[in-house]
Amino acid sequence: MSGIGLLFPGQGAQFVGMGRDLYEQSGHVRGLFDRAQAMVDYPLLEVMFEGPEDRLRETQYTQPAIFLHSIAVYEVERASGKLNEEEVLGCAGHSLGEFTALVASGVLSFEDGFRLVVARARAMQRACEHVASGMTAVIGMDEQIVEAVCAEVQGELGEVLVPANYNAPDQLVISGTIRALEEAERRLRDRGARRLVRLNVHGAFHSPLMEPAKEELARAIQDVPFHPPKYPVYQNVTGRGVRDPEQLRQNLIEQIVSPVRWRHTIEQMRADGVDAFMELGPGRVLTGLVRRILRKHG
Repeated sequence: MSGIGLLFPGQGAQFVGMGRDLYEQSGHVRGLFDRAQAMVDYPLLEVMFEGPEDRLRETQYTQPAIFLHSIAVYEVERASGKLNEEEVLGCAGHSLGEFTALVASGVLSFEDGFRLVVARARAMQRACEHVASGMTAVIGMDEQIVEAVCAEVQGELGEVLVPANYNAPDQLVISGTIRALEEAERRLRDRGARRLVRLNVHGAFHSPLMEPAKEELARAIQDVPFHPPKYPVYQNVTGRGVRDPEQLRQNLIEQIVSPVRWRHTIEQMRADGVDAFMELGPGRVLTGLVRRILRKHG
């Protein structure tokens, strides 16, 4: 059995002007965007369409913006016939994108998905303000070496530093305090990392520093109905397809402090019969990662 895997991007894929063309061309998308705007007390659509870029990069704007854009692309592709859901074997989203995947698969309603994204974004923004922290992409280095350096630095400094995103065989993002990141970057450079890129984010996502945000999300999510999915949702925490609504709920809560196992997710989807991937949302970052993951496996 073979089929399509749907992929939804996470934070970092945003750009000023995102979604404007879809809003202007599709009455259905316009309705979704207007309903979302009515649910928040800040000018989300204005920032999406007009910027400024610095404002759009703020977590409380970025996450709802990417969610909306991705849902809009999904709806347009379905309406056009380019996406035949009978061919879909599963879906996955990178970090924030997992919420989009849950809406696309029918687990969450559009409104509930959007409300949870807004709650998550605000909770993460608040968690970021507690301690100076960030994330660094480590490119061209064996995972085991990166994991070992994180453990060394965390043990010696007594500050948080953990693997956060297993993006591809040659790319692992680490997350922690600024002091710990700086020390890890020095050691990784000395050990031969091909490239180190400090990400343009304001906190240590997918690390224990997000524990306050996890607690907030758990409260927000407890009374939201989760329905059985149309097809499996491959979740970041395990990299495996899940159909049980309560397991989907618990994994979604854990995701905020756990590493994104994206490489494992794509490998598992391929093993389960997915032979074509469709990225739905702003940018093509996930498509590039899929190529790197599958190329490694021949």
